[in-house]
Amino acid sequence: MGANKSEEFSVKDNRVAKYAKALAHPARVAILRLLLKKQVCICGDIVDELPLSQSTVSQHLKELKNAGLIKGDIEGVKVCYCIDEKEWAQAEAVFGELMKTIYDRKDKCC
Repeated sequence: MGANKSEEFSVKDNRVAKYAKALAHPARVAILRLLLKKQVCICGDIVDELPLSQSTVSQHLKELKNAGLIKGDIEGVKVCYCIDEKEWAQAEAVFGELMKTIYDRKDKCC
């Protein structure tokens, strides 16, 4: 396996890549939409809403949690997930800044 070389890029670029990787699967986007709609969810509730097994949902939750977009609190034997609002705001800012750059360009090529 080749070297990742992420340290060669800016903190902002690495942050965008981290969030983009977390959002790169439609199941994760669906999970985020559920959490935004319900505000708090237990893994089993998410499984009931999606056409995926419990283990698959858990893997997707792990990816979203690793990216910081969600957080989970243990309640007995269950984990209750919700959006991490601070990290969500950072994701919105870095994606917004990236998307906005097209409008700031003076030379509109192609």
